[in-house]
Amino acid sequence: MLKEAVAFYHSLLADAELAAASQKMLDEQLESSKLIFGGRRLAPYLRPHFVTEDDWAMVNTTCRTIFGSLQKVKDAAITDDGILDELGVTPVERELIKIDPGYSHVSPTSRLDSFLIDDSYSFVELNGESPAGIAFSDSASEIFSRLPVMEKFAERYNFRKLEGSSKLLDVLISCYTEFCGGTIERSPVIAIVDLKGLPTIKEFELFHDFFEANGYESIICSPDELHFDGTRLTCNGVGIDIVYKRLLVNEYLPIMEEQPDLLDAYRAGAICMVNSFRGKLVHKKAVFAVLTNERFRYLFNERELEAIARHIPWTRVFRDEHTENQGETIDLVEWTRANSHKLVLKPNDDYGGNGIFIGWNSTAAEWDAAIEAALADGDYLVQERVRTAKELFPMLTDREGHWEMVEQLVDLDPLLFLGEVGSAFTRLSTTELANVSSGGGMVPTFIISNK
Repeated sequence: MLKEAVAFYHSLLADAELAAASQKMLDEQLESSKLIFGGRRLAPYLRPHFVTEDDWAMVNTTCRTIFGSLQKVKDAAITDDGILDELGVTPVERELIKIDPGYSHVSPTSRLDSFLIDDSYSFVELNGESPAGIAFSDSASEIFSRLPVMEKFAERYNFRKLEGSSKLLDVLISCYTEFCGGTIERSPVIAIVDLKGLPTIKEFELFHDFFEANGYESIICSPDELHFDGTRLTCNGVGIDIVYKRLLVNEYLPIMEEQPDLLDAYRAGAICMVNSFRGKLVHKKAVFAVLTNERFRYLFNERELEAIARHIPWTRVFRDEHTENQGETIDLVEWTRANSHKLVLKPNDDYGGNGIFIGWNSTAAEWDAAIEAALADGDYLVQERVRTAKELFPMLTDREGHWEMVEQLVDLDPLLFLGEVGSAFTRLSTTELANVSSGGGMVPTFIISNK
């Protein structure tokens, strides 16, 4: 059914008038809805990504199980230095993690990056610290659902769009309620906090407008604009109750001593910060090394171990040691050297595709150099290749309305709220890395069924 639905949608674009009207509306709406990232279209495609109802149900169940396993890793890591070592948590990060955020969930809002194909579903990493794209995805879903070509598609197929902004707001209020001991005495002020001058400012503006429309005063600010007097965190005189933290720990650490007010207020329990610094525990890519390493099997039950084996790629912290792969003891470095065709080396704590070495795209000399670089860095992972999803998408090639069918890597990104899937979007790319900040694009994810 999915292949037939995609083929039908593409056949509709053969109507030049219908395609042109859809492209014109898309461009106009992307601009007016702030779906511009770094001056370019965030969604330069004429089709959303379709997922069937059955597949979507499987995605929900799988994500719930995997995230339950991640919560167990967090619970164990709080008191186990061995797990903190495996995750690559630095001394300063350990001090931040010790601070109780006032609620129990390790990563109230998170994103799992995955590949869904006919007979497999695999995760490649987790954004557990501050996932972007929720509001962008909601706006894109509204736009795509109204395109003329989508209206024609709906004559044959049912579809439903996904929405995450309301779920994010629910998470913020839920965490704040727990933080307050179960009762909220006043409507909280929500501050969206990140560095200045980032392309994600457009998404912050969407969230600001959404929070305000739902009765919550909201401000957008940077760490240097915050002031803590020992009791109340403020920005330009406005008291703050909830910090929706889009600021990454790695971005805050270099300025933390000069701009300590956010940390001081958090440590004093004067604000509810979502996500908290504890999100770093599952944001580290090495969390997959904990999930798949035989040394940590004791953390999980049989159902979780089965889901991990089926959906999480074999991953190890890259160092000179012996470990297990497929029940066989291996010398990790030499085994990695001999198996470039199925391996990737990636930094434990970076984003945007930075520092990744793809074995199957490397010469022997390049792979040897990557291995030496990863060992010298000391904070790299080696991960087995997963089957990736690829589809043809009608991609806009310029601002004049021209488009062509281009094969794209399809990275389905379920958005989790308190460990439950609430929405999703899909990142597309012509390269091996489906990453918006490194030049890829995104489309909304629509759930479809036969009429």
